[in-house]
Amino acid sequence: MNAPSAGKTAYDPQQLEPMLIARQHAGDIDGMVALFEADAVIDRGDGRFLRGREAIRDYYAEVVASGRKFAVGEQRPALVCGDLALTSTRLPDGDTTAEVARRQSDGTWLWVIDRYCVAWD
Repeated sequence: MNAPSAGKTAYDPQQLEPMLIARQHAGDIDGMVALFEADAVIDRGDGRFLRGREAIRDYYAEVVASGRKFAVGEQRPALVCGDLALTSTRLPDGDTTAEVARRQSDGTWLWVIDRYCVAWD
């Protein structure tokens, strides 16, 4: 499926979270995975780590297949230092995500580390 943001890239780290949610709601697994560097790591918070796009894709395929939708939270302003940015979102249940994004050579941003936390609609 194509998300409203399919094919778009993030030129601001603040764009990553809304793109992830829009793509998840649309069932765009490949679009979700495209927001991460090839060797990115996600800490799922349950003692398991996802390393690389293949593992991330497999996980997001399960999430999309479940039919559950990510809840929209309150995105915090990104903290940017050179080519790195810390992004975070306070979720409706009070939990907070934390991600590290890196500016790519073409000026776009991708997540490289994600301390995963999710709330469901």
